[in-house]
Amino acid sequence: MSSNPRIADYPIDPNFINRWSPRAYDGSDISEETVLTFLEAARWAPSAYNAQPWRFVYARRGTPAWQSLLGLLNEFNRSWAEKGSVLIVVLSKTMMLPPGAKEVVPSSTHSFDTGSAWGYLALQASISGWHAHGMAGFDKEKARVELDVPPEYSVEAAIVIGKLGDKSSLPEGLQARELPSPREPLSALAFEGKFKA
Repeated sequence: MSSNPRIADYPIDPNFINRWSPRAYDGSDISEETVLTFLEAARWAPSAYNAQPWRFVYARRGTPAWQSLLGLLNEFNRSWAEKGSVLIVVLSKTMMLPPGAKEVVPSSTHSFDTGSAWGYLALQASISGWHAHGMAGFDKEKARVELDVPPEYSVEAAIVIGKLGDKSSLPEGLQARELPSPREPLSALAFEGKFKA
């Protein structure tokens, strides 16, 4: 994208810096096959012991479950996510059966691994010409009840995906933020040998 102000410190595939999380969506319809393509990418994420703890509950705009998932979001997120094309609630299985074990044990990496799956999903959406935005602002307990989530699963996050819309549809304060966000320099995030504050 020509208006992308991001510049990588080291050479990476442009898809990484072209992916971003807008809030202005245009309400486009999305096919189930397209949604399943994004989820298929997530399915191939790495996980400890190949436990694959991620689970996804989704609703496309115009389907019976759309209003139910939209109603899980807090008021702020609902105000702009309502113009998205699909909503997804991300879950992770907190227990696992290690290879060769006979009993399930707590998984210490279920959230970490599921975050990897979210990253794959978001990148596939971007490569496919869509935009995904992850959200923490939703009612996790209400989601657990309304989506029939068993107790051994953690409710992690919500995602909205859609086609980029006109930023003028957003409140004025959000319009100025509607562009790819910057990142800290790599030197502030990665350290050889020992952590540096």
